[in-house]
Amino acid sequence: MSHAVRTLMSAAGSTAGSTAGSTAGSTAGSAAGSVSGSGVAEAAEVAAAALTLDAAEAAGLVGYLSRPPAERRWSALATDGGVVMASVSVTEPAVGHIDLLAVHPSAQGQGRGRALVRAAEEWLKSQGARQARFAGNPPCYVWPGIDVRYTAAACLAESLGYHRYDVAWNMTADLSADLSVEDDLPRLERSGVRVHAAGDTADHPARAHVAEFVREQWNERWAWEAAHAAGLHYAERDGRVLGFAAWGARPGWFGPMGTSPDARGLGVGRVLLRRCLADQRAAGQSSAQIGWVGPLRFYSHAVGARAERVFWLYRRDLA
Repeated sequence: MSHAVRTLMSAAGSTAGSTAGSTAGSTAGSAAGSVSGSGVAEAAEVAAAALTLDAAEAAGLVGYLSRPPAERRWSALATDGGVVMASVSVTEPAVGHIDLLAVHPSAQGQGRGRALVRAAEEWLKSQGARQARFAGNPPCYVWPGIDVRYTAAACLAESLGYHRYDVAWNMTADLSADLSVEDDLPRLERSGVRVHAAGDTADHPARAHVAEFVREQWNERWAWEAAHAAGLHYAERDGRVLGFAAWGARPGWFGPMGTSPDARGLGVGRVLLRRCLADQRAAGQSSAQIGWVGPLRFYSHAVGARAERVFWLYRRDLA
């Protein structure tokens, strides 16, 4: 069965045109900069119904993907009862990402997911991508890959020729745990280290100062997340940043965080983590996802976090 695929939203442009009557397998192009509230609403409605493990935040995630870094090229394509969002970053222009795929339960089993993925691949090729991935496109992504519990999505990817190349996981922090740092702050101050909350806006001087530290120590992607996070805490000594931790860069999640070599062994990371999680608790969350985790032992020891969500990352070369 052939399903019509149309461009719902796009930004940072494509040169390949398409119409509402395009079919799966045709080039799904878009006009630069066309982001509408109605497009977000349509995609959000489908996502909320289809993404049963993430229904409460699905609408917010669609909105989040529609506000990525300014230089990112992205498009949302839709068919009756389905939506796919795809993107290409300037830092890795040969790699395209399928960021979100959702088909309404009433429309599943009829080939819409397959049609949407093929249309997304055509759009990615029109942008110069030579590979497509079901994998997070940092710094603005919703999941590291396909949650293994969305088994049908993993089966679809494999049936379309995608190969699993990596595994990622999240940890869950119970925010009813002890998150106190009152005994730690005086100890850090005796070492000349002070801990602060950065300002609330991306252009706040403290945010810019921390973002520059993150950029120099790690990468531009983490710097963007630090600047745009809902909350940001940092430690400094003699005016020099030693470590940072952010939350809400990806809605509802903790991360990223990091400490410089000069701070390691002082317990700075534990304090920054706990301050961020306390913020999330104050914002009404009962638990927090620690996304795309590396150091399992650190988070387990610091706040009793447990490994919980597992993601498979898929890719395939585009002809």
